[in-house]
Amino acid sequence: MFTQTLVPRLVGRVLGSSLVDLLTGPHGVDRYTELVEPTWTLGTPRARVLAVSRATPRSVTLTLEPNAAFPGFQAGQHVIVVVEINGRRHTRCYSPASAEGQSVLELTIGRHDGGVVSTYLYEHARPGMVIGLDSVGGDFVLPAQRPQRILMVSGGSGITPVMSMLRTLRAERFAGEITFLHYARSAAEACYREELAAMPEVTVRHGYTRSTGGDITGHFGPAHLAGVDTPDAVFVCGPPALVDAVRQLCPAAQSESFVPPVFVVPDTPSGGRVTFSDSGIDIVDDGRSLLEQAEAAGLTPENGCRMGICHTCTRPKTKGVVRNMTTGAMSTADCEDVRICVSAPVGDVELAL
Repeated sequence: MFTQTLVPRLVGRVLGSSLVDLLTGPHGVDRYTELVEPTWTLGTPRARVLAVSRATPRSVTLTLEPNAAFPGFQAGQHVIVVVEINGRRHTRCYSPASAEGQSVLELTIGRHDGGVVSTYLYEHARPGMVIGLDSVGGDFVLPAQRPQRILMVSGGSGITPVMSMLRTLRAERFAGEITFLHYARSAAEACYREELAAMPEVTVRHGYTRSTGGDITGHFGPAHLAGVDTPDAVFVCGPPALVDAVRQLCPAAQSESFVPPVFVVPDTPSGGRVTFSDSGIDIVDDGRSLLEQAEAAGLTPENGCRMGICHTCTRPKTKGVVRNMTTGAMSTADCEDVRICVSAPVGDVELAL
């Protein structure tokens, strides 16, 4: 702990990061201290993996020690994780499962079929590995005034932000009522089963969608709330179908989903010219998102969630019109920032990339 957190704090307090950067220019102090220890950075959040657990066949849990540059998070928020795989930088959004305010960060990452980062971490994560922590965001958080009756619903890896909320409430000695419904394919794939079983003050119900033996049967529906008092607040995180089902019954529910939506490429793309002005690359629109077309053209723009949540991929559109692939809204103004992971060209478009 001393070498990973105290040294950067002392350097920053004694000299001030801006002065140190000036004296060590042009690269700044981080480029030198990281050669000695990758987490000795004043301005770049990073974390060392302390422990790795593969408690289920489709998930890996990482216990991380962030450095002093990490700003912390609110329960329910997501963190952008940066991992280098075969020399290429990949970024993804993951929600910590740990309570807010702790010195360590816990990430439980579901392994998705075809998921580059989730598969890599499941197969290769090990104690001592250092990963990047780019930024923290998201509005899926507990209100400052805690409700007295709370319903939490999660599916698959969507359990992580809900666990963070639950652990935070328990650390605060929350005295209200909590009902927690979690859906997994089977008991073997249900994360945190033992920990949840040891919470007698929380009403926990497990549902298994591809096997028997759960407390509730099948997918979420009104029958699963039998005996539950009307909640003051509802939080749901999981696949879109689960989120939609909960919101139909509880329209005011706060929700989040980290399953990327499926975008249908039109049969007749606009055929306009897409110009990546900073790179001098010019292509013909094929109907896909600007992010996918940029990657197909050999560019490597920063991106995270690939579903319009984290804003990592935001770039200036200097000319043209794009359509938001999730809402259908049109962006017509020149010199406007757009999220290229969910934006498709409508005619000629110029992007500062």
